[in-house]
Amino acid sequence: MFLASIIFIISYFFIITEKGNRALVACIGGVLMLLCGVITFDQALLMYIDWHTVTLLLSMMILVSITSRSGIFEYLAIYLAQAVKGRPIPLLVVIASLTACGSALLNNVTTVLLIVPIIFTITSILQISAIPYLMATILAANIGGTATLIGDPPNVMISQAVDHFTFNSFLIHLGPVVAIIYFLVMTGIVFLYRSKLSVRADQSRSLMAISPRSFIVNKVLAYKSIFVLVITTLGFIAQSYLQVGITSIAMAGALLLMLLAANEHETEEVLQSVEWVTIFFFIGLFMLVGGLEEIGLLDHIAQAIMSVTDGNLSTTALLVLWVSGIVSGFVDNIPFVAAMIPVMLEFESYGVQNMDPLWWALALGACLGGNGTIVGASANVVVAGLAVKAKQPFNYVDFLKVGLPTVIISFVVSTIYLYLRYFTYL
Repeated sequence: MFLASIIFIISYFFIITEKGNRALVACIGGVLMLLCGVITFDQALLMYIDWHTVTLLLSMMILVSITSRSGIFEYLAIYLAQAVKGRPIPLLVVIASLTACGSALLNNVTTVLLIVPIIFTITSILQISAIPYLMATILAANIGGTATLIGDPPNVMISQAVDHFTFNSFLIHLGPVVAIIYFLVMTGIVFLYRSKLSVRADQSRSLMAISPRSFIVNKVLAYKSIFVLVITTLGFIAQSYLQVGITSIAMAGALLLMLLAANEHETEEVLQSVEWVTIFFFIGLFMLVGGLEEIGLLDHIAQAIMSVTDGNLSTTALLVLWVSGIVSGFVDNIPFVAAMIPVMLEFESYGVQNMDPLWWALALGACLGGNGTIVGASANVVVAGLAVKAKQPFNYVDFLKVGLPTVIISFVVSTIYLYLRYFTYL
C-alpha cells in the first residue's frame, strides 16, 4: 500500500506540474507498479487497462484523421462561423451547445475529437485564442454526457448494474439538472473570457468573404467520410438495439473508412497521424489507478461513505455526490464507479427501499466531477493532447482555475436538485 501510494503521488506530481512528457511519466509510474509487485502484468492487461476506452479513442482518432484530410471540418467551421457572422460569443455558445448535444447522443470523447479540429480552424481564421473554446468544449462535453445512458462510461456501468434503468430514465432524472448546470457554466465561461472574445471588423469581413466550399480539397473523400461518420453515429445511437458494443461499432467505422480511403491515403500514413502520446498516457494512467484499486484504497473510500452516514438516505446520497465528484476529479471515474457499484448493491441488501436517488447521485458526482482537473475525464485528456499538437497548450493549473469553480457550481446545483426532487418527503 505504501509503495503504490508513493508511486501514484510522485507520478501525479510530475503530471500536474508537467515536468516531463505526461505519457512517459504515466507509463513509468505504471511500470513501477509492476516492478514493485503492486499489480501483475496479467492484471494490468486483463483487469485495469480499459481496452474499450483505448480502442474507442484509437478508432475515433483514425476516423477524424481521415475525415480531416478531405477538408470537411474546415467547411463546417467556416459555415458555423459565418452563420453567427464571426461574433466570438455567439460562436462559443454554438460550439458548446453542439458539443453538449453530441456528447449526450454519442459520447464525450467521440464528440470532442470531432469538434476540436473545427475550433482550431475557426480561431485561426479569426486570429483569436482557441483556449476559451477548448475550455467550453471540455466542460460542455462532460456536462452533456451526464444526461444520458451512453454519454459517459459511468452511466453505462450504472445502467448495467440496475436492471430497470433505461435510456429514458437517465434523460428524465438527469436531463433537467444538467440543463440548469449547463446554462450557469456557459454563462460563467462567457463572463470569464469576455476580454478574449472580441474580433476586429476587418477579420469578420475577411471571414464572411471566404467560400466554405473552397476548403473541400477532396470531394470524393469528403463524401466517403460523411457516409462512414453518419452510419457510425447511427450505430452509436442504435447500439442498445443492435446489441453490439460502442467500441466494436467505432472499430468497424474506422476500418471501413480506411478501406474506402485506401486510394487517397496510405494506411501507414493514417496510423502515423494518431495521437499516440494520448493513447499511451491513458494506458499508463489506467495502470496507476489500477494500483490504487488493487491495494483497496478506492474500496475503502467507497465503504467509508456508507459507514459515515449511518444509513440516512438523504445524507448518503449527498455524500455519494460530493465524494464521488472529488475523487473523480483526481482519478479516472471509471475505476471509482466500478468500486462503488458493489458497495451500493451491498447497501441495498441492508434494507434501503429506494436506491434510485443514490444511483443518480453517483452518476452526477462521477460524471460532473470529471470537470475538476485535466485528468478527471477522458475528454479532458484528449483535448489537452490536441491542444499541445496545435501549439495552443494549457496546463493543469490553467484548467483548474476554470474546472474547480465549475465543479463547485455543478455540485451545489445538484445538491439542491437531489434534495428537492427526492428527499423533501422524508
